[in-house]
Amino acid sequence: MAQAKRIPDLAARRGYHHGNLREALLEGARQLVGERGPQAFTLTEAARRAGVSPSAPYRHFKDRDELLAELCRRGFTLFSQRLQAAAGGTSDAAEALRRMGPAYLAFAREEPGYYAAMFSVPSEDSGGEAEKGSPFEALTGTIGALLPGGAGVAGRNPRLVAMQVWALSHGVAMLERAGLPVAESGIPEAEAVLEKGVTDAAGPYVELD
Repeated sequence: MAQAKRIPDLAARRGYHHGNLREALLEGARQLVGERGPQAFTLTEAARRAGVSPSAPYRHFKDRDELLAELCRRGFTLFSQRLQAAAGGTSDAAEALRRMGPAYLAFAREEPGYYAAMFSVPSEDSGGEAEKGSPFEALTGTIGALLPGGAGVAGRNPRLVAMQVWALSHGVAMLERAGLPVAESGIPEAEAVLEKGVTDAAGPYVELD
């Protein structure tokens, strides 16, 4: 009974209530994932980072995986907003595609906790990547607008090209996060590598220059 009374008392002293305790736990977990990776933290550590009892997280999450899945969902939502904002700054589809690359890399740099969480859970928990408004659909729509004769032209599948561009973008972002290759290697900056790769991947289908 004493333990049960200590938990709400601690939450009250730190200014938490039923709603923002959940947000504090998510923020603590987001920081930990960014620092250590999605598999290298516990609910107890997230609670400690939030400044609450180790028992407090179980009011909102049944386990660490459920908390991680929520970080994943939020990450994809924010990621989609960032990509759409970048592409929405111009009516030219080729320019929109060029802008999405730097926006992708910026998100991975600025939101390491979200970015790592996004690719750490099964696809069915990743925020509905097949749904309208998802990052993949935003990329597919932009590429589809570039295809000569429309998206239905044989051999010009916008979803295939979008997947190639996304795979390339993710690879460049992950290499940069790992510090590879080293700066002294002479390899151009990540943005330049990604731009060249997107041009090569989409070149057979669209005119980007």
